[in-house]
Amino acid sequence: MSTVEYVRAQDVPGAIALVAADVAAAYLAGGTTQVDLLLKDGVGEATRLVDIGRLPLAGTEQVGDVLRVRALTTMADLAEDPVVIARLPLVREALLAGASPQLRNMATIGGNLLQRTRCRYFRDRRVTACNKRRPGSGCAAVHGPARMHAILGASENCIALHASDLCVPLVALDAVVHLQGTGGSRTVPLTAFYRVPSQRPDVENVLEHGELVTHVDVPLLPSGMRSAYLKVRDRASYEFALTSAAAALSVEDGTIRTPRLALGGVGTIPWRAREAEDVLRDAPATADTFRAAAEAAVRDPFTVPGTEFKVELAKRTIVRVLKDVSGVPS
Repeated sequence: MSTVEYVRAQDVPGAIALVAADVAAAYLAGGTTQVDLLLKDGVGEATRLVDIGRLPLAGTEQVGDVLRVRALTTMADLAEDPVVIARLPLVREALLAGASPQLRNMATIGGNLLQRTRCRYFRDRRVTACNKRRPGSGCAAVHGPARMHAILGASENCIALHASDLCVPLVALDAVVHLQGTGGSRTVPLTAFYRVPSQRPDVENVLEHGELVTHVDVPLLPSGMRSAYLKVRDRASYEFALTSAAAALSVEDGTIRTPRLALGGVGTIPWRAREAEDVLRDAPATADTFRAAAEAAVRDPFTVPGTEFKVELAKRTIVRVLKDVSGVPS
C-alpha cells in the first residue's frame, strides 16, 4: 500500500483547490470509510487525504419546509435534532439503525452519502475480478458466494450493494444534495446522484473530482403523514441490512395519499420504488394493495445463488412497513 499524505484544510475553497489539483487526493471527514478502505483493506486509491473535519460545515437549519443538513453534521447529532424527531421519524430510525453508537458519533452525513460498498470482493485486494476496482476484470461476486449483495440495479457486471441506511429515507423524501467545486456550486436530487453500475461499476455517482458535498436539503413531511424505516438484519446489534424499506404516506377515509417508498439492502443504489408508489397512490389501504405494491417494487430482480431469498424477503419488508405506517393490522 502506498504512503498516504495528510493535509488539513483551512477553509472550504482551499480544501476544494487541494483535492481538485491532485487526481490522487480525497476528502477526509469522520474517516469511517476512508480509514477502512486505505488502512484496513488497502483498496483505496487516494494517496493524499485533505482533512475537512474542522471546516464550518456542521449543524442543521430549518428553512421553511426543508431541513438543511450541513455535510459535517454527525449521524448522532442529526438523530437528536428536534426537527428530525418531530417531522422526520423515518430519518431518525434509519440513523439509529445504521451504525454503532461509536460510529454515529464520528460518521458525517456527507460521508454517509459517499460511503463505498461493503462487497467483500471489492474490499479484498486479492480478488482480481472486480469491475468496481478494475474495470473490465469481471465480477467475482456473480460466481462466488453472495448474500449481502444487490438484486435491483444489478447485472453480471456488478452486484455490489449500496449499504447506507440513511440514504434510503433521504431518497424517499426527494432530498437534494448541494455541491461546490472549482467551477462553482450546483444542486443534484439524491435520486439522480447515484449511478446504476451498468457498464461502468467504477463510476458510482455524478460527483466531479474535487467537488465537495456542502449540505443536503431534506423536505419535511407534511402534518398528518406517518413514516417509518424498517430494517431486516441477521442480528439486532450493529449489522448491515438484508432488506430495508422507508415509507411515508397519509390515509384519508381508507385511501392512501402521497405515498413515498424506498428500499435498502437490495439495490446497487438507494432504490426509489416509484412503480410501487404508483400502485399505492389513491388505492385502498389494504393488505392486498400493499402486496401489489411490493410485487411492483421488486420486479425483474437479478439474482445469483445466495441472493434469491431477498426477493420474497424484500416484498414482505415492504408489506410490513406499509402496514405499520397505515395502521392496517398485521
